[in-house]
Amino acid sequence: MAALTPTPAPAPPSGSTTAPGRRGRGGASLLRWTILLVIGAYLLFPLLAMLEFSTRGAEGRTAEGRTAEAWRAIGEDPQLVAAIATSLQLAVLTVLGMLVLLLPTMVLVQLRLPRLHRVLEFVCLLPLTIPAIVIVVGLGPIYAWVGYLVGDSPLTLAFVYVVLVLPYAYRALDAGLRSFDLKTMAEAAQSLGASWWSVILRVVVPNMRAAILSAALISVALVLGEFTIASLLNYPTLQVQVNNIGKRDASLSVAVSLAALLFGFVLLLALSFAGRRRARASE
Repeated sequence: MAALTPTPAPAPPSGSTTAPGRRGRGGASLLRWTILLVIGAYLLFPLLAMLEFSTRGAEGRTAEGRTAEAWRAIGEDPQLVAAIATSLQLAVLTVLGMLVLLLPTMVLVQLRLPRLHRVLEFVCLLPLTIPAIVIVVGLGPIYAWVGYLVGDSPLTLAFVYVVLVLPYAYRALDAGLRSFDLKTMAEAAQSLGASWWSVILRVVVPNMRAAILSAALISVALVLGEFTIASLLNYPTLQVQVNNIGKRDASLSVAVSLAALLFGFVLLLALSFAGRRRARASE
């Protein structure tokens, strides 16, 4: 009988069953870090080249000629400072115009007119298919009236920029609207006596902070980098002024471009950090 009794299998050594999983996780982590480092080097190399070029002095490429004169000159050029102020004001106006125009419309379509969802999506994505030069040609006669009625201010470019940022802002806001049950929450708020604007400000906006921040960041980046329309309409924005400076001082032009890129990165990190802090606070 003792020979027919099955002998229990020996227990595997401690840790032997998890070793392959650990090795798999270690390989995946190594792959992620490798990809991250390659992408980081790919993005960082042009920035370092711009920094190197902008700090070249009158002695050319010698170490003795390294100087920060181009960076100091950013604040000493009144036309450049005015162009920076204009672009920042345009960015603020564009973000406000985009949110006031697009967010209530998307909420209304999702709650009351769901059949128009595809139509709204098509209209918002339409600027992606139209070249900037065609937009300028079409807007030329309109801007003649805008200049006559509102004035020939560079800030009138905000009307065009609101249209240009629609495709990108729409995608960001649409993802935010799909992240929670808008219809149920809106009906609950209205059953408690909330008005239409209270629903937007006290229900929609708090649940879409991350999406709104993303849409605002994309809009700011597009406005600060837009050149074609402003140049063809002859308005002195930041990129137009950078182009003009580049014809007489390449180092200053590159320094301003690098500063604008760094400003965008800092703004991205600040908005991301603010969004995470608000999300943790809401939890």
